[in-house]
Amino acid sequence: SMLFAINQEGSSIEKAMEALCLTALKKIKEEKVNIIILSDRGIDKNNAPIPALLAVAGLHHYLIREKVRTQVSLIVESGEPREVHHFALLIGYGASAINPYLAFETLHDLAGRKLLSVDYPTAAQNYLKAGVKGIIKVLSKMGISTIQSYQGAQIFEAVGLNEDFINKYFTWTASRIGGIGLNVVAREAILRHHKAFNNETSKEETLEAGGIFQWRKDGEYHLFNPESIHKVQEACRRNDYGLYKEYSCLINEDSQCLSTIRGSLEFQNFNPIPLEEVESVESICRRFKTGAMSYGSISEEAHSALAIAMNRIKGKSNTGEGGEDPKRFQPDANGDSRCSAIKQVASGRFGVTSEYLVNAREIQIKMAQGAKPGEGGQLPGRKVYPWVAKVRHSTPGVGLISPPPHHDIYSIEDLAELIHDLKNANRNARISVKLVSEVGVGTIAAGVAKGRADLILISGYDGGTGASPRTSIRHAGLPWELGLAETHQTLLLNDLRSRVVLETDGKLMSGRDLAIAALLGAEEYGFATLPLVALGCVMMRVCNLDTCPVGIATQNPELRKKFTGDPENVVNLMGFIAEELREIMASLGFRTLNEMIGRTDKLTPKKAVLKHWKAQYLDFEKILYQPAVEAQVGKYNQIEQNHHLKESLDEQKLLEICAPALTNGEKVEATVSVNNINRVVGTILGSEITKRYGSAGLPEDTIRLHFKGSAGQSFGAFVPPGITQILEGDANDYFGKGLSGGKMIVYPSVKSPFTADGNMIIGNVAFYGATGGEAYIYGIAGERFCVRNSGVRAVVEGIGDHGCEYMTGGRVVILGQTGRNFAAGMSGGIAYVIDETNDFATRCNKEMVALEKLTDPAECEDIKNMVAKHAAYTKSSRAKEIISNWESYLPKFIKVIPHDYKRVLQTIKSLEDEGMTPAEAFMAAFEANKNDLKRVSGN
Repeated sequence: SMLFAINQEGSSIEKAMEALCLTALKKIKEEKVNIIILSDRGIDKNNAPIPALLAVAGLHHYLIREKVRTQVSLIVESGEPREVHHFALLIGYGASAINPYLAFETLHDLAGRKLLSVDYPTAAQNYLKAGVKGIIKVLSKMGISTIQSYQGAQIFEAVGLNEDFINKYFTWTASRIGGIGLNVVAREAILRHHKAFNNETSKEETLEAGGIFQWRKDGEYHLFNPESIHKVQEACRRNDYGLYKEYSCLINEDSQCLSTIRGSLEFQNFNPIPLEEVESVESICRRFKTGAMSYGSISEEAHSALAIAMNRIKGKSNTGEGGEDPKRFQPDANGDSRCSAIKQVASGRFGVTSEYLVNAREIQIKMAQGAKPGEGGQLPGRKVYPWVAKVRHSTPGVGLISPPPHHDIYSIEDLAELIHDLKNANRNARISVKLVSEVGVGTIAAGVAKGRADLILISGYDGGTGASPRTSIRHAGLPWELGLAETHQTLLLNDLRSRVVLETDGKLMSGRDLAIAALLGAEEYGFATLPLVALGCVMMRVCNLDTCPVGIATQNPELRKKFTGDPENVVNLMGFIAEELREIMASLGFRTLNEMIGRTDKLTPKKAVLKHWKAQYLDFEKILYQPAVEAQVGKYNQIEQNHHLKESLDEQKLLEICAPALTNGEKVEATVSVNNINRVVGTILGSEITKRYGSAGLPEDTIRLHFKGSAGQSFGAFVPPGITQILEGDANDYFGKGLSGGKMIVYPSVKSPFTADGNMIIGNVAFYGATGGEAYIYGIAGERFCVRNSGVRAVVEGIGDHGCEYMTGGRVVILGQTGRNFAAGMSGGIAYVIDETNDFATRCNKEMVALEKLTDPAECEDIKNMVAKHAAYTKSSRAKEIISNWESYLPKFIKVIPHDYKRVLQTIKSLEDEGMTPAEAFMAAFEANKNDLKRVSGN
């Protein structure tokens, strides 16, 4: 039993827990029981339930200490768990199975009263299905493959539980700000119990909604509520700072201080100076950014308005990982710029071209999202309109799933390589890395700083605008205050703080929030939801449904007409925030923001917090800790990172060799030695071509560079049209990463003794995120070949595991064996694999693709031409044999095509046959297939 008596003298939840544990131990040792069911059935006026998680976790750790945990399974029968996070916690702390009986009884009651559109068995099955899918989603975002691995793994951090309580009942769980213990948990349980049994209202009255997912007048407090939204919108529209201050007071007042960690702190040690001595609004605004909200998750109008506003104040807007329409790189007639200064690459997906990168002032590598860590961007198929698909180099109507960038980043060294790649792609841009606020992020940040990032963003858990399902956002991630404080302290202790700019984001709402962020260590600040509110967002919280009533979080042309936002509203908002920050700086005695960084001696817990019956137990010592470091250790960014670009082969040789092509478009051909210390060869050269000639680059083969030797990592990354890189030798990982229209040819040295078609010639993750161009590889490629390829036409003799994963476009011909898990997550493009052993199907992930034979004569001819080119460029004996015996090899080709991609292509072709232009057919196909997208969106 999980019950405890609330009215008996001497009874307590602690004694009930002790009794529960001792009873379980006795059952295991004396009665050899191997299944224990913890049940809270039997609740009455005198007996309340121990919170289910406390009972499970407490017993789980007790049995571990008694060395009998592996002898028994724990099953929970409780009325308390009802949503995915509850189930995930119970399993994560040791439960083998859960019976949420009250949820089922509720469904039974609703169905009996005809309040559901389905019968009870169907409702129960739907509820189970949703719960299971939710748990699997949690597992996947943590990188865990099986429920057995997740059970008892306790991948959680506690916020607001004290050390003694954690050590006894939730052992090994991180908890950084202390908080309540068992006595307060018991008090809450009893208060809830009294509320239930002392309720005199009608039995027919519905339960309180709670207001967690949607704002409710009497529910959970939301920073964004009707009053605060109205005040800030009116202030921005009228350019009225006084009205903004009324909004700010609503956000910052003591009665709401418990909704955030920063709200629980107040300023101290005032040493006021005149306001006119403080850094200007214009200077402060240069540190402001808007968050990474992709074009696709929000409308073109909203996305452009943010870019225009931030460019007006010399701040920075962020593209998000969805790319940017190249039309926006050119200024408007009135001088406004719609070009987002920050280009997010999320490791190299969705339209990351050479042109995209050279038009950035900052390039952001998204390692994870603060609002939903462990997940990447997710755009339901119904929001992948043709214009979005074009920018993302994908297919209209086909959903886009974008997990974190584990496909090519396995270590800090790999991240350092990507930082170096991007710096080569744009020598004038800062390279930033987005990390999530979580325990241990300081250690990760230290590695990132050593990897030569120019900026580190610590992203908080609040937010998630545009396309995120609500269950992805709730109960995931942590407040930025925790991660920021840890990161600043760790970088200081390792004398790395002066090398990097530190940024934070996550529902920054006012100048006061920024002041606390600065005192905790941040120099730059990101806003996402707030500027959208200034543009007219009314927080309907239906962003992922494409039904936004104000034309912001939608691609629907009719809804977009409702957008009334003015960039000047965002300009006004940023000015208000900067002015409020200046006032706080003046009151504390700071003339510049740099003086303010890390000065936690100016912060102390609020008196209202110290008096609150629950909050009084919080301990902010770890957040406000100031490391004792030498006086010369920099406390904010003062030193530029050395990216060693001068040592690159491009700077030392290629730019000089190719000067005639760069200047006049003349043809250039040269032979150059290369070895594996020469990384990112051709990328600086490619960026210079793109700067001068745009995305079109130069005519094919204008520059032909013949390299001899063993190339280092990222050979030919982001190379644009006009460059042909021929490598006689072999290459390391990331060969052709982000290829943007160039041509790559590799074959073994003529002196090589091994057979090319049976040996590895290039490393892992070749052509990752490539958007265009050709490639011919005489030999075998490593794992993750053409992952996220969206346009390259490649021929290779064989590949390792995970080939063509998450591919969205292009054509890949494989003339030999593939590894396992081929085509996982592949949503576009086509692969052609020669299957001589008739076992390719066992190595292919068929969840999203069909396997077919080649029958279309035009398609057959196209593939033959690709193989013939391969033979001509590389002298491949395998390719020559296939071409010589084409009729006998043709039946051995397996065509791998995604189901949804095929459906859309067929629709487009039939519409073109009826006389539509390609553009008309594109749009009509999207509209025709929108109704079939529920399955895609669900996945």
